[in-house]
Amino acid sequence: MRGKRCAVLMAVIALVNGATTADAIVGGTPARVADTPWVVAITTTDGQLICGGALVAPDKVVTAAHCVTAKGVVGENQRPAEQLRVVAGRTDLKGEQEGVEAAVASVWRHPDYREVTKGDDVAVLTLARTVPYRTIALGERGDDGVVLGWGRTSENSAPAMSLRQVTVPVLSDQECLLKEPAYRQGAMLCAGRGGRDACTGDSGGPLVVRGRLAGVVSFGRGCARPDEPGVYTRLAHYRQALGF
Repeated sequence: MRGKRCAVLMAVIALVNGATTADAIVGGTPARVADTPWVVAITTTDGQLICGGALVAPDKVVTAAHCVTAKGVVGENQRPAEQLRVVAGRTDLKGEQEGVEAAVASVWRHPDYREVTKGDDVAVLTLARTVPYRTIALGERGDDGVVLGWGRTSENSAPAMSLRQVTVPVLSDQECLLKEPAYRQGAMLCAGRGGRDACTGDSGGPLVVRGRLAGVVSFGRGCARPDEPGVYTRLAHYRQALGF
């Protein structure tokens, strides 16, 4: 009962603040991990989807800090590594025959992370084993990007659980500042317009620009709402901290 009441309280707080973590792809199309082998899912040990991520080394996954943060009765704490699994090489998360699962050996969360709208929403998972899939290098912003994830396809739908992708326009810092008061120029990117966006379940997933990893899904206000672009952690800003 206490846990249920806490969940309701957190939902009310999110509604009041307006900004929510992003969980799924809206306005997109089916994708295949054969074409994007570096995109991975982060799950609980019993297979529940938490977030997406990107394989930047055979044993390293970049994701969002809020994906490795658990809400508790007395605040938010970093999730223990043993509670996480990374699923690689699997287009449909309901099909256990495809791809591999890897335990997480350790979690690095940006030390300045407090909440999504404050920035520094980036984390790195070190896997307990290497996985045999192509990795992706860090990159910079551009005019358009591709977002991938297994999350919802609308604000009120269930998670897709099968990989999807959508092309989104990357907006200028000036546009982002006008649309999102919490936007931090240099440390964030914003993208999406006209019914194309990430949504619940896509958090931590990759924003790919010109074939490189420019950002990870951080937060937004609803999913694909008019004049409400999604906000991404700008990974080039954190290159030194990440060490890639």
